[in-house]
Formats: sequence, C-alpha cells, structure tokens
Amino acid sequence: MKKRKFGLVLTSVLAASAILGACGTKDEKPAKENDNASGGETSEESFSVAMVTDVGGVDDKSFNQSAWEGVQAYGKEHGLKKGDGGFDYLQSASDADYETNLNNLVRRDFNLVYGIGFMMADAIDAVAAENPDNHFALIDAEVKADNVVNVLFKEQEGAFLAGVAAAKMSKSGKIGFVGGVDIPVINRFHAGFVEGAKAVNPDIDIQVKYTGAFDKADLGKITANSMYSSGVDVIFHAAGATGNGVFSEAKERKAKDPNADVWVIGVDADQYEEGKVDDKTNVTLTSMLKGVNTAVVDISNRSKNGDFPGGETLVYGLAEDGVKLADSRGAIPEDVQKVIDEYKEKIAKGEIEVPEKVEK
Repeated sequence: MKKRKFGLVLTSVLAASAILGACGTKDEKPAKENDNASGGETSEESFSVAMVTDVGGVDDKSFNQSAWEGVQAYGKEHGLKKGDGGFDYLQSASDADYETNLNNLVRRDFNLVYGIGFMMADAIDAVAAENPDNHFALIDAEVKADNVVNVLFKEQEGAFLAGVAAAKMSKSGKIGFVGGVDIPVINRFHAGFVEGAKAVNPDIDIQVKYTGAFDKADLGKITANSMYSSGVDVIFHAAGATGNGVFSEAKERKAKDPNADVWVIGVDADQYEEGKVDDKTNVTLTSMLKGVNTAVVDISNRSKNGDFPGGETLVYGLAEDGVKLADSRGAIPEDVQKVIDEYKEKIAKGEIEVPEKVEK
C-alpha cells in the first residue's frame, strides 16, 4: 500500500480537471458518468457521498461532526440535496451498527462512503471486500484494499502544541489529559501532549486518564472533577462526546467561582462555544484542530473528478496544515503564542519529530 502526504488545499489543477473528471474510473456507474459528459451543468446525482459515524454521534461537537460538516460542504458546493443521490449520514448507536450502516449506504448506491474513526476499520475491511466495485474512505485507520483510501493525521504534532500551551499557561504546574478509548489515534494525542508540555517544563505534573468511551459525557465530567480537585488547572481532552463532560465540569466550577483557574483544550473542531460560561467568560483555552472536514471535501472532489486515491494512505500533519491550534480569542498571551509558533515552525520543518507513543 502506498503511503504519502497530501495537502489539504485543492490546487487549481484539480479544479480545472472537474470537466474532464466525468470520465471517472471503471468502478463508477456509466449513467452517472454520462451526467457530466456533455460539459453542461453538473447533475445533482453526478457523484453522491455519505458517511457512517462511530458511537460518538454526528453532533459530538468534535470528530464526527467535523466529518459531517465536510460532507455537507461538498454537497453544497455541488448543489446536492440530503438523501439518496446527494449526501447523507447514518449514525451508529454501537459497534454492532457499523457493517449494517455501511451496507445500507452501499445498497443506496452512494458513490463514496466514509467510515469515521479507528473503530470502523474492521467493518470497512469486511464491507469493502464484499463490494469491490464500490469506493470507501476510512478516517483514522488503515485497511489494505484497492477500493479504500485511508486518511490519517499526525495528531501528535498538533497535540504537542497543545502541551506547550497547557504547560506555559498552568499556574499550578499540574495539567491533565483525558482520552477516550485506548487506541493508536488517541495514543498519538497523548504522546504529543506529553512531549510538548515537557519541552517547556520538564517538571510538569501530567495526570492521564482514559475513560474507555467516546460517548459518555458523565465519565468525562467525573474524570475532570477528580483532576481539577487535585490541583490540575488545564485539561486537554481527546475523547469525542465524552469530552463534553470535561467542559461541563469546568464551566460549573467557573460559574461558582469566577476566579477559579480552570481551562479546557478542545479537540478536532474549534470548541470555543462549548466553553462558554456567560457572555464574558469562557473556559476554552484553545482547541487542537484536525482537518477532517477539509480532508473529506478534498477527497470527495478528487473522487468525483476521477482521481479516487484507492489503496493509498494520505497523511495530514502540521506541514500540510492538517492539524493546528485554534484561535484562543486572547486567552493565550502573545509571549506564550510566540513560543507555540516557534515550535510549530520547527515541527513543520522536520527539526522536531514528535513520537506517536508515550515513551515509557
């Protein structure tokens, strides 16, 4: 399987190739190929896209939501409507739903089907093998199949910057990491956060807790309560909807005591709104952005234009603008931001290589 980096911004060459893209690949349905063959207005049903969420849900304010925003953006760009022949999603209540949902979308004849999250790997592997003429995209994991494009991110690079921010902003010298399920993608968040924090403060105290779930806000709240009560003043979560509980705990503490030193670093999407206590107070220090939405639009357009990167693994890091920190809205002072930017440049240039696993 080929693995290579791929930039998030579509080039003008790709944009210009849209007219020629109607030729498609051998796997595309002839009727849909011919919709654009005349060079006229693009048909709404020319290239349809859908996704299956993991258990975090499409409104997790994080990973799945970012992917769905990408699917919707692609649909809007091409004048598609939600539903068959356009764009859609199916939500998974448990891992038992993964294969069922994927097969459902295949039967509904979507041209490209996304599986969102590491937990979807086995289901994508099985369904792709059963449907070799269909195209799939897997986010955050890899399977070896010519009809699947794998999409990975260097979460450790963005998390490194989050660690720098947390350690520099902490007044207590204690920070925390709340992870979801103990899997490689979350390990990368964990490893980067630890490396970044220790780069600017080797003596920093870092508490780590994996909740074992991406859809249990109550576990996130309990974990955050324990950490804040022990003196932790900045928590970075990589736990999907479980992380909503971290925000809830921080907001409750801040509402009760406006002088309380409690911050949350969000994940995947800009979670500034999630940290809003009132019109003047917000507990979101920043968020580690992961360009899932942009990658979805990018790959969907490539596939529509007959350039489906099946069998490849596309990797998005700092150098490709695939991960970064969100605007802190003034929460991070200029001197700290300068340090963060210096590390960002070094990582992007390859001067610092951030490990994917925590070094024991």
